[in-house]
Amino acid sequence: MAATALEKVRLATRLAANAVAMDQARGYAYAAEALATMRTTALLRRAGDRVALTGGWSGRPFGLPIPGGTATARITDGGNCFNLNSLVTRAIDGRWVADGATVAQFARLMRLLRVPGGETIAPATADWIDSDDVPLPGGTEDPGYRGYRTAGTLMADVSEWRAVAGVTPQVYRAVRPYLCALPVAERATININTLLPEQGALLAMLLPDTLSPQQAGAVLSRRPPDGWAGVDPLWNQLSLSGGGGATPDLSAKQQTAVTTRWFALAVDVANGASELHEQALIDARALPVRLVARQWGDAT
Repeated sequence: MAATALEKVRLATRLAANAVAMDQARGYAYAAEALATMRTTALLRRAGDRVALTGGWSGRPFGLPIPGGTATARITDGGNCFNLNSLVTRAIDGRWVADGATVAQFARLMRLLRVPGGETIAPATADWIDSDDVPLPGGTEDPGYRGYRTAGTLMADVSEWRAVAGVTPQVYRAVRPYLCALPVAERATININTLLPEQGALLAMLLPDTLSPQQAGAVLSRRPPDGWAGVDPLWNQLSLSGGGGATPDLSAKQQTAVTTRWFALAVDVANGASELHEQALIDARALPVRLVARQWGDAT
């Protein structure tokens, strides 16, 4: 009985120590958030009318000194993506209504990535978010699911997309690097000065199948070291590279910019034997910037 009691005391002590270490790690993560928001505000004030990769800030780890461990944070552009929540718009009566032009753009992105089933996955995703129960052409509403219903509201995280009809693990892995779930129902504005050449599909999706991701990436690789001062030089080069056809809609050019409105933050904390990972979103639409979302755990 004494041995059993001692074992229980030892286990309880260990659990308590782990809980304390995890609480400390979470506190260090909060401190890293504060430091990251200050650094982001300083970056934007220093950058002025354009945000470029100058200085190598994107993805560069910066540490927070902590006793007996490490805390590292990384900031990247969080708006160079396809925003799943842009598949709907807010109606006057407050309902979420599918946006046909954005649905077509999402299908085009999957086609450019050679992902099968995009013509049905795109409308099914819009049906998952919108408020009605009438499926779009090729889409899926509640009757198409077994055991659960469509959300009928904005996605809080890209991982929710895995529940949409047609999104297999293979589809999710292929498209996930190009997606985000911003807390607004509007298209993400792509910063052409921070978009990487390997993300060329995000530019190519703005055109009606007249430009390949490789051609878009080649244009991005010739970007001036300090970035473009405006979007016109990029669009002129895209036209010469094979994207001379008419844009899919008038807002395509407006979907590009030389500034950044959202930043992604990744924080990794090691505190003794405890590890903590955080993914967060920084709203940079107004200064000073502010943290608007966080998620514990590795990116999914």
